[in-house]
Amino acid sequence: MIALLRHQRPGPVGPLRKPAPRGASRMVVREPLRLRMPRLSLSGLKRLTWPLMLLGLGFAAYELSERLLPYADQPIARVSVQGDLHYVSRQAVAERVAPFVDASFFSVDLASMRRELEQMPWIAEAEVRRVWPDQVLIRLEEQLPVARWGDEALLNNQGVAFAPGELGGYEQLPTLWGPRRAQQQIMQQYQMLSQLLRPLDFTVARLELRERGSWFLTTGQGLELLLGRDHVVEKMRRFVSVYDKTLKEHNTNIARVDLRYPNGLAVAWREMPAAPVPGANTGALQ
Repeated sequence: MIALLRHQRPGPVGPLRKPAPRGASRMVVREPLRLRMPRLSLSGLKRLTWPLMLLGLGFAAYELSERLLPYADQPIARVSVQGDLHYVSRQAVAERVAPFVDASFFSVDLASMRRELEQMPWIAEAEVRRVWPDQVLIRLEEQLPVARWGDEALLNNQGVAFAPGELGGYEQLPTLWGPRRAQQQIMQQYQMLSQLLRPLDFTVARLELRERGSWFLTTGQGLELLLGRDHVVEKMRRFVSVYDKTLKEHNTNIARVDLRYPNGLAVAWREMPAAPVPGANTGALQ
């Protein structure tokens, strides 16, 4: 029997090696677990938290107000009236607002109270507000009468008519008259013409705007001025200039001055002056 023996080359002595894997291979690095977990979004949490907090605060404030309202909403105990009053008494104001103050601090109707006060003839403007804890403060501004509107009312400095009921005692005020829609225009014209006449020591006793738009003025000295419809201020300046130069010496004898001429004026005398007035032979001054 013949035995065949293969000579085997002794391998290196050492620890056993794992067999190398066959085919292609690559190394895969695994991320830590904390990095692979999904992260929580803080911005989304904040967007959810704020509405919940505001809702909770609103509910708490509502509950607190409901509990405290019976203690805070006290009955009105005092009404204070302020203002420089000459025509309206504080007692009359208190009586006027008495139906409104029979209420609590928060339920009193301030808007209706103000409207009621401004319906009083002498009240131009009223301001009403609450003062903690149980007071109503009223500030009043009275009308400032500047002129009479015919025989039925007075005009304030804004040209607004008001009727105080009794016009006695206001006879010294000038009388303005014209279409009701032109009250403010007439007041403005009165103020302008009064300033122009002041250097002559003249006052305006009556100013009238007639239906056809013609202006008629009577001074406090009884002099009548016919101003026409157009260029009223320019005509008054012309009169002031001519009067100061020519007519001043005959002022007591002048009944009427017609200023409706484009470049001159006409004078109506009470009596013809003994000495001729320059330019007045025909009753017209150019």
